[in-house]
Amino acid sequence: MFTSNCGDTMVRKSFNEKLQDSKDMPKIVVIENDRVVQRYGGKNMLIAPPLEYNDIISKIPKGKLLTIKEIREFLAKRYDADFTCPMTAGIFINLAAQASCERKNNRIPFWRCLKSDGQINPKYPGGIEYQRKMLEAEGHEVYTKGRKNIRFFIMDYEKNLYDLN
Repeated sequence: MFTSNCGDTMVRKSFNEKLQDSKDMPKIVVIENDRVVQRYGGKNMLIAPPLEYNDIISKIPKGKLLTIKEIREFLAKRYDADFTCPMTAGIFINLAAQASCERKNNRIPFWRCLKSDGQINPKYPGGIEYQRKMLEAEGHEVYTKGRKNIRFFIMDYEKNLYDLN
């Protein structure tokens, strides 16, 4: 619970409550900005509900991986959109990971979902160390890049991508 600037006491939603809140999604937004259209290859941008990301991640089998890019492409194709919103995809995947950790049952293997370049996501629950431990236990090799801003990647992650089709 927290207090707003108006002095009202408000209750924060849990991650699982947020996960279930689909609002008006899925929806297709038509983008008019030429630079964005050129970058993503079309005008029709999908905003998929958070639960869709949770459902996809829940299906990744042990030893397999997915990247945010593959999930976004799969959802865009499913809804006949040109692309899926990269910002909401990142937010909703993180929300699914956080919600998973709130639950005692029906947890999802969020550590198997990597950034688009095979990088481990430091924002997931448990941070890099938890994900590294889980991924190495499944047979994946982790390596680092950088000297000051050290990032962690999965070696040859492309060979272990899960086919969503």
